Amino acid sequence: MLDFGLIIKQMPAILAAFGVTFGIWIVSMLLAAALGFLVAVARRFGPKPLDWLLRAYVEVFRGTPFLVQLFLLYFGGPYVGLSLEPIPVALLAMTVYGGAYFSEIFRAGFEAVPRGHVEAAECVGLTRAQILRRILVPEMTMLVLPLCVNMAIVLLKETAVLSIITVPELTLVIGVIGSQQYAFVESMFLLALFYWLLVELCGVLGRWSEAKLSRFRFAPS
Repeated sequence: MLDFGLIIKQMPAILAAFGVTFGIWIVSMLLAAALGFLVAVARRFGPKPLDWLLRAYVEVFRGTPFLVQLFLLYFGGPYVGLSLEPIPVALLAMTVYGGAYFSEIFRAGFEAVPRGHVEAAECVGLTRAQILRRILVPEMTMLVLPLCVNMAIVLLKETAVLSIITVPELTLVIGVIGSQQYAFVESMFLLALFYWLLVELCGVLGRWSEAKLSRFRFAPS
């Protein structure tokens, strides 16, 4: 018979681990989105050599598993003078991993904005920075918001992998509690519940944001 009382007694430790998971997710997601945006802008407006370099970054980090990247950064970093604690490694790994995906999302969003809108802005004398701020970013944001929400959910689920490098997040803490209390099913059920609630929260916020940004919808030219 399932006995969730064994797990509930450890709730303070579980809530602390939840805070670590949530904090890493939010910070790394924001940093990854910022990095992805900068990469997308640099690839669109920068010189060709920079585009080739950034494309290589995107292909490498999209083409290799996150777990492998995490291992290389945590265990291989000291060999090149990069020795970090587990949480900074987690933030760095998730940022560069998510940034590669976000950059492709934003790049596709820029390309989906009708060319006529950009040409009209150029005709009235707007600078490249003004076109980016007033035309490309608002319209692109509406187009890519659902994809960004999906990417945020992917990054949330990837936080479970961080237990491999001893980050004291939900998966590690709940797994240890389950082993100590011999409550494996109860602990994994609670872990799944926490992640499901976070995913649902992310989806609700995404739909709310999409409704708020609906005024930027446009008709294809």
